[in-house]
Amino acid sequence: MLTKEDAEKIYQAGQDVVVKTICDLSNIIDSLEKRIDKLEKQVAKLSKNSSNSGKRPSSDDITKRKKKARKGKKRRIGAQPGHKPHFRTPFSKDEIDNFVDYIFTECPICDGAVSLMDGPPRIIQQIEIPEQPIIKYEHSSYPVWCSNCETVHYMPFPEDVINEGLIKSRLTAMIAYKKHVCHASFSTIRKFVRDVLGEKISRGQLRKIIEKVSMSLEMPYMELLNLLPFEDKLNVDETGHKENRKKLWTWVFRADLFVLFKIDESRGSKVLIDVLGKEFNGVLGCDYFSAYQKYMKDFDVTVQFCIAHLIRDIRFLKSLPDEKTKAYGKKLLNEVKKMFKIIHERDENMSEKDFLKSLIKIKEKIIATALAAPSQQDKDGKETKREAQNMANRFRKHGKEYFEFITTPGVEPTNNLAEQAIRFIIIDRYVTQGTRSEKGRQSSERIWTVIATCALQGKSAFDFILKAVRAYFTGSPAPSLIPNTS
Repeated sequence: MLTKEDAEKIYQAGQDVVVKTICDLSNIIDSLEKRIDKLEKQVAKLSKNSSNSGKRPSSDDITKRKKKARKGKKRRIGAQPGHKPHFRTPFSKDEIDNFVDYIFTECPICDGAVSLMDGPPRIIQQIEIPEQPIIKYEHSSYPVWCSNCETVHYMPFPEDVINEGLIKSRLTAMIAYKKHVCHASFSTIRKFVRDVLGEKISRGQLRKIIEKVSMSLEMPYMELLNLLPFEDKLNVDETGHKENRKKLWTWVFRADLFVLFKIDESRGSKVLIDVLGKEFNGVLGCDYFSAYQKYMKDFDVTVQFCIAHLIRDIRFLKSLPDEKTKAYGKKLLNEVKKMFKIIHERDENMSEKDFLKSLIKIKEKIIATALAAPSQQDKDGKETKREAQNMANRFRKHGKEYFEFITTPGVEPTNNLAEQAIRFIIIDRYVTQGTRSEKGRQSSERIWTVIATCALQGKSAFDFILKAVRAYFTGSPAPSLIPNTS
């Protein structure tokens, strides 16, 4: 620290010493300012989370934040006043297996005689599983002797009996359902079969069962895979996948009426080429990841970049220390919010033409605001507001691709459809820790596809798996996941 005495000595030393000292101090200040600016940007980058960047929510700090006090009266647990109650629809008489009647034979108070009335009874309905839910079969083929050809003959077992092996169709489908829908590990399934069903089963047997289910779903899966390139619009996303410590990628392709998963070693545009081809003519909804940009550029594909991801990137600008960059981010975010306000608060009396006109107007305002990014160079000619200029360059290159939804009916402004479809895969990844082989990878993507597509079409995934397994065991055609739009 420079004291008053030190400053007086420098002053008394003459003009040259004073000038040199000021220049040296100025250089130190300039160096420190650059260092502070660099450190503040590093702090902002380290503060990135799923709300201000494209980072996945699972990477956020899991430390619980303090809950904000709820304003007003605390809501009661359970049904809320004014809400219509929901009751389970009673079983019909045809659905009941056992009837138990309760009738007084005499008055419970005075022991007098009673007579049965014509009024409806009070009813309590119950459901239960059998105490021994496992049914065991034994198929026997007895030898017969043919005196004519002098040969012993055994009647061949049916094809489905041979293909099923120890575990028949329904139990096979149930194990696959528990593995992938319920996210149960092989260890958990073994405990369930042992403790609930009263039987023992090995991990190797479970692996063979899942492999059989995978084979039964090959045709339904391939039908959807071949259908993808002809879709009018698709939402695509990807997430990490583990296989024996090797990092792979699970891709999700979300169409209107079906979902398909594909696990691949690549996270690049190669997967998009393999799945959709080089002449995909639909609209691709996705985030701003480089693979989608390359695919769009190389094959002139129409893209709708996710505005939800854009909003997170704009929020990051607001977290930076530079005041001009922060103000730029705030202004740009406000314009984007205005667009969503127009979409969500559309006046019922507003015509389609006026609604489209309003969206086009706000689109032009957003692009103009994005392009008006602050810019400043240091003495070396380097851009000091690089983050703001990066956002402006994004709009210069791909501004149009953020607003494809305005002129293309049915296209969503965000990629939420694909992100929602991939959520249960992330849960499965945490429970199972990924796959161990190519066959495991194949079975996962096929069964996941069935689960997600059945959910989208309002079907039972268990029923579909059961039909597919039975068809596979009997050599019959597999059921189809292609929606019937007729």
